[in-house]
Amino acid sequence: MESSGNSFLRNRRLDSCFNTVDESPKFHPKESKDKRPKEEETAFVDDNSWGAVLISSIRIVTCFVTMMFTTFIWALIMFLLIPWPNARIKQGNVYGHVTGRLLMWILGNPLKIEGSEYSNLNAIYISNHASPLDIFLIMWLTPTGTVGIAKKEIIWYPLFGQLYVLANHLRIDRSNPPAAIESIKEAARVIVRNKLSLIIFPEGTRSRTGRLLPFKKGFVHIAVQTRLPIVPMVLTGTQLAWRKGGLRVRPAPLTVNFLPPVKTDDWTADKIDDHVKMVHSLYIKHLPEAQRPLPSEGSVLGRTSS
Repeated sequence: MESSGNSFLRNRRLDSCFNTVDESPKFHPKESKDKRPKEEETAFVDDNSWGAVLISSIRIVTCFVTMMFTTFIWALIMFLLIPWPNARIKQGNVYGHVTGRLLMWILGNPLKIEGSEYSNLNAIYISNHASPLDIFLIMWLTPTGTVGIAKKEIIWYPLFGQLYVLANHLRIDRSNPPAAIESIKEAARVIVRNKLSLIIFPEGTRSRTGRLLPFKKGFVHIAVQTRLPIVPMVLTGTQLAWRKGGLRVRPAPLTVNFLPPVKTDDWTADKIDDHVKMVHSLYIKHLPEAQRPLPSEGSVLGRTSS
């Protein structure tokens, strides 16, 4: 099964530049027939020695320098492509494939990728979100021709925010519900018109505990309007590897599981809540116990905006 995973990696755009990565014992994605994460897959012994802390610090600094370099290069490329919006989207994806893979290689976490046969569809990709590593992974693993939706304030993030806008990704005003709904409608029109895929975090924010949060309804509204299938990306272990508010990356094993696409051809606007609950339940089924929501955490439904 390892050769299947390696073939998946080599087929990524510009992946041939990094063929030596596949030989690293620390970073060797592979496929698995078992689609259900097990508790032991995310268990690891945390090393708090000064040596482990020093290695983590070096890796984080190297990641920062690498990301600044690639961001600057692709910002120049996309600035030259301002008259061609679709070309900027594709270059943004190439940037993500190169940068995301480089950053994950530098960090060195053991990684398993499951369901890669569902990773190149024209679809709405969704992912749980508990760590900055989630962003690196979706940058790398979503297909060319994918746009994201983020809050409008992302433009103020140094370099990365400006690159996000240059790459022609979508933004919404989450503080203004009517404007957010209209932004979602416009996003759906753009996706259909340009035959794009979408990546979105349905929780709307990063989980502080690593446990799954309620889902907002924006991704379902877009699915109803575009009729694109939904491909859930279930990420496990990232909340252990890089905890919210922390400045250290731990060598926790990670898993990215692409679930089979959920068809939305017969979805209707009057059953939005039912569709959200159904997709949320898929995550609960495939996440380990430590990442499932507690019964006391309430409804699976969030606000309308994404």
